[in-house]
Amino acid sequence: MMKFTFCSVIFVFCLRCAAFAQSPSPETAPPLFPKGALISYGSNFFSRGGDQLSATSQPTFSHHGNFVFTWGFYPNFDVTITAPIVTNRFESQDQVGGTGFGDTAVLMKYRFYRYDSERGTTQASITAGPKFDTGSTAFTDSSGVKLPASLQAGSGSTDFFFGLNWTYTGLFNIKRLVADEDFHSLLRTTGTQETRLGNEFESRFWLSYRPYESKDVRREWFIGPTVTWLRTKDEKIADVEQSGSGGDELLAGVTTYFGVAPGIHVWFAAEWNVAHTNGQSFNPLRRQISFGITRQFRFI
Repeated sequence: MMKFTFCSVIFVFCLRCAAFAQSPSPETAPPLFPKGALISYGSNFFSRGGDQLSATSQPTFSHHGNFVFTWGFYPNFDVTITAPIVTNRFESQDQVGGTGFGDTAVLMKYRFYRYDSERGTTQASITAGPKFDTGSTAFTDSSGVKLPASLQAGSGSTDFFFGLNWTYTGLFNIKRLVADEDFHSLLRTTGTQETRLGNEFESRFWLSYRPYESKDVRREWFIGPTVTWLRTKDEKIADVEQSGSGGDELLAGVTTYFGVAPGIHVWFAAEWNVAHTNGQSFNPLRRQISFGITRQFRFI
């Protein structure tokens, strides 16, 4: 029998995009229930400005189709495998880009804190694991010249992910009001074309309210505002720092989740840039939009 309970999956890794895709779950701190599993697909769209191709150019349009498998193999622990299909395009006078398999990741989560009270539940967890260089690095322009590493589907490097998550239900003693904070970083190594893409840091806060919940808890609706801070460090090419290629940005938007049936929920999220630094070659996000579906089930 299917058992419906919200779980947490760390955001899928995508090439040189500091804004990680929306998670298949609204609450990021809880792990998946023991002997439970999920499969999920998320479609994520990112857009940036840019009219001149350079060694550190970011895609002006990017789509990441993220496939996720998570298994709760032990109480308070789960493991996640991610596999993205990436489309990157740089839309200038001559449009360049391509579609290919992205870098995969294997991540383990441990919930180290849980406190239950009349107000609700407070939970905290830590997640860590490697991102492997499985993605395509063969995108070329019309003349057959390889595109910069920042426009490839894969990085060509083995990187390390680290995350901290905190979920607080019953904020202000309102049972259906939830505060959720996700902080994570991606620490880079040197990859394709002797390029070390900049380390990435992201802090995302979501204040969600559940205006609807069926009596049998089979259907639920979460909605609320999000605020995301992104920081990307400068790239290095052949050990030479590309000054001004990194920077900070602040995005704000809204996220909503629907539990449509036992073990199935869908989500939609959208954020827009409200502030950013003005690095010499820094190209911040204009907006990011994602939607997806998750199926949970028991798994031995």
